[in-house]
Amino acid sequence: MFQNRTQAGERLGALLRERQVEADIVLAVPRGGLPVGRAVADAVGVPLDIVVARKMGAPGNPELAIGAVASDGSVWRNEGLIRQLGVDEAYLDRVRREEAENARNKFDRYRGDRPDPDLHGKTVLIVDDGVATGATTVACIRLAHAQGAARVVLAVPVAPPESVHRLEQEADAVVAMETPEWFMAVGQFYTEFGQVSDEEAMRYLTPGAGKRGGQEGS
Repeated sequence: MFQNRTQAGERLGALLRERQVEADIVLAVPRGGLPVGRAVADAVGVPLDIVVARKMGAPGNPELAIGAVASDGSVWRNEGLIRQLGVDEAYLDRVRREEAENARNKFDRYRGDRPDPDLHGKTVLIVDDGVATGATTVACIRLAHAQGAARVVLAVPVAPPESVHRLEQEADAVVAMETPEWFMAVGQFYTEFGQVSDEEAMRYLTPGAGKRGGQEGS
């Protein structure tokens, strides 16, 4: 069990230092990934920024991911599930465009008028508070590759083994502290796993934010 996201990030950062995992930038997935990402970025001594992706929900069942799309339009499609459900291309194109716009709007809201991070030729460390199915994580990894990253490493406190295996096909490396066989949701592995507001999440983009009063889980 992890106490909260900040403590999970501190433990993850310590593991990355122990394994001598190097990075030029940490990209955290809002909202819950930002407390983890702040602690990791502080531990490895690199800047923190964000990467945003949105799930593409199935017709009539928006919680069922048939794919995911990142803020730059990088997309992952679950082709097997799409065929099984008989989802047509017109629906897929519409939901892809809608969710890409939603992802970009969130990206812009968090970052304001700052230019997009330059990932070209860099080692990018993508961090979240955990992975369940990995749908949006794949889209985040593909975004980093599409923007010229030389190497993309995914680091999370917890993920099921099947998701780790799938993500190893996308990222150059995957670091998961815990890979339990029995997995229902990321939150079951945290003592404190409350919602992180946009306002709170944005504060973690400031260096050292996780060490000040009022941080997540305090």
